Amino acid sequence: MTTPAGPAGPRRFEYSTVPLITHATKAILDTWGEDGWELVQVVPGPNPEQLVAYLKRERA
Repeated sequence: MTTPAGPAGPRRFEYSTVPLITHATKAILDTWGEDGWELVQVVPGPNPEQLVAYLKRERA
């Protein structure tokens, strides 16, 4: 897959995985969102009580 090139060249992203605690999911995602991270996907974690969020943001 190619990334569209803008006036400054191709867009570049960095990624992070974040464990989510089910009773604090919104607060965790809001905190990361304030730092410019966008939620890409949530997948099951290693146990039924845990989820893992995949996040991305554009590199500066």
